[in-house]
Amino acid sequence: MPDSSHIYYAEQDVERLRTGLQNAEGRFEDLLYRYRLYPLTEEADLLNDLPKSLDDGTAQELAVLSGLWAYRAGEASMLGALRYGRRSMNVLSAAKERDRFNPFVLLVEGQSLLYRPSIAGRDPDAAATCFEQLRTVLDAHPDVSIDKEEAMIWHWIALQEANQDTEAASLYDKLAESNLPPLYQQFLESPPRV
Repeated sequence: MPDSSHIYYAEQDVERLRTGLQNAEGRFEDLLYRYRLYPLTEEADLLNDLPKSLDDGTAQELAVLSGLWAYRAGEASMLGALRYGRRSMNVLSAAKERDRFNPFVLLVEGQSLLYRPSIAGRDPDAAATCFEQLRTVLDAHPDVSIDKEEAMIWHWIALQEANQDTEAASLYDKLAESNLPPLYQQFLESPPRV
């Protein structure tokens, strides 16, 4: 049974995410609740005390840790952004070595490919491929804390950024017909700045 972090995230329920973080049982839950809470609050304290890596980490733990380091890179000065961005990419590489098709690896890799600077390998086409793969593997991972709508919305954003207009329009139509949670509806109406 998946935890509820993905539901609270999609509903933009900051208080329940905070409660989940306070009551986190284990390393993955702690990292996951921070990963879900940070984009809604942008509270720097959530990015404090991050481990540099996790030698014994699972693919999903490493992927979420990579995402947290990417958030930190996005908020840092130029020098810090380089250091934290490199750390994020190294941790993601370790996650991919453990399980290339883990849903969290695909989610974080796709987001990374969308948000990293061009000089660091920004690639919206590759991001679209990651999100398409994520949509496929979610069927085999019903207990993962990622909604199908989340995978679809990120796939749509990547298709737009990759100028794959026909595919983006088709996916937009499917999303527009859905009863999306508030965050994904907001993304559909005003996509996050990439």
